Amino acid sequence: MKLAISGKGGVGKSTLAAVLALSLAAKGHRVLAVDADPDANLAAALGISLEQQKQIVPISEQIALIEERTGAKVKQYGQVFRLNPEVSDIADRFALNHRGVALIVLGAIERGGSGCACPESVLMRALVTDLVLYKNEALIMDMEAGVEHLGRATARGVDKLLVVVEPGQRSIDSARRVQRMAGDIGLQQLAFVGNKVTGPADEAFIRQSLPDQEFIGMIPFAESLRRADRDGVSVIDNLEPELVRCFAEILKKTAPSS
Repeated sequence: MKLAISGKGGVGKSTLAAVLALSLAAKGHRVLAVDADPDANLAAALGISLEQQKQIVPISEQIALIEERTGAKVKQYGQVFRLNPEVSDIADRFALNHRGVALIVLGAIERGGSGCACPESVLMRALVTDLVLYKNEALIMDMEAGVEHLGRATARGVDKLLVVVEPGQRSIDSARRVQRMAGDIGLQQLAFVGNKVTGPADEAFIRQSLPDQEFIGMIPFAESLRRADRDGVSVIDNLEPELVRCFAEILKKTAPSS
């Protein structure tokens, strides 16, 4: 199973990604979790300690690795470099393992004004393609508010793109942009998840704003999730029964055989 999760920043992508990853690992699956959001929060949501988080070096900052695999120097322009670098060993070498989940943090790329390809972006695009198309583990990708890391070929390997929305117009607008971008690369398997829902009015607003879309869950606003973020512990621990049922239903609809 390969899932990508997108939506506006702060909407709860990392929370959903962490719950799905830890739930699959608890069921005995081998799980790769990829934090592809430059504002990386997935490690914290998984419950990885601050000390361990400080030891994580994002792939975009692995300068020696990037230069070795692409044959080009980072931040030097006008170079010729390999467009299909070897990446098959990177997950095993650089993932941090936590509670059965292997976490890879991609990190941010400093984009030049010309928009041309750089060694860092080429390596990360090749890595994502390898993880989606050629690895056998369950894959959970916490994306930025878009599908920038996915190309047309890679999109074919994604089983479903989950778009997280909260009851707010900016979140709805972001979800519509994600939907358009996904269509541009041929990614048709989309499902929506409502989050931070405080009652029937919030749910009605979300559904009416995105008519004719498949919703696989409405996650209620929960104090336990806020406390987990505050205390730096895993989002899956100490969940209220209602949340446990909600996340279990979402997992069942995304990975029915798990």
